[in-house]
Amino acid sequence: MKIKCLIIDDESLAIKVIEDHLKNFDHIEIVATFNNPLKAYPIIESEKIDVIFLDINMPQLNGFAFIENLSYKPLIVFTTAYREYAVKSFELDVLDYLVKPIPFNRFLKTINKVYQQVYLNNASSESNIQQEPHIFLKVSKKLVKVNLNDILYIESLKDYIKVITPLGDYVVHKSLVAISEELPKSNFLRVHRSYTISINKIKSIEGNTIEIANRKIPIGRNYVKVARERIFNSDDSQN
Repeated sequence: MKIKCLIIDDESLAIKVIEDHLKNFDHIEIVATFNNPLKAYPIIESEKIDVIFLDINMPQLNGFAFIENLSYKPLIVFTTAYREYAVKSFELDVLDYLVKPIPFNRFLKTINKVYQQVYLNNASSESNIQQEPHIFLKVSKKLVKVNLNDILYIESLKDYIKVITPLGDYVVHKSLVAISEELPKSNFLRVHRSYTISINKIKSIEGNTIEIANRKIPIGRNYVKVARERIFNSDDSQN
């Protein structure tokens, strides 16, 4: 399944930056780009666009007014040079807010949000039933697709994290806080300042220690109450 997107910005250079970033993702198709937002309306519904990368300050119609006039609302990612619109943007339930110039590492976080949301929106669709929820990790200079179901746990290594899977481990220059924000909270849980785990991969619990794939993972003192509630409530909901 290709994720269909539009880029709307009155500056051609800004469009090119997003186009260049998107070239790294095979599952995303740029259906069209527009300097004039008014010309984008007909294609949004006819093509069933999944996500729009949308500038806010445009002469013909600003980004907020553009959203208010949508009859079919895809996911919206604002791309703007102005930070002061962030609060108003999230009141409109936009997926993300990117401040120009947009660095690739920050853009990657947005793309992972897009993948998660599109998967959730389409999970019940027959055409997408085989689509595995996944995340992209920047390992060295390569983007690696990792299925969420393959992640056992994630360990913090100061300025890096190690993502542990049965297929191999991936060392990524990212904080545990940042990666935890990109993962669905229904399946992943921070249990220690150095560990986030997949709840579904827990083999056993003894005291304040969790066993996953023959590895003993401590539950930090500040995480015990929430961790136990989440783990045991999750177990009850599956029975």
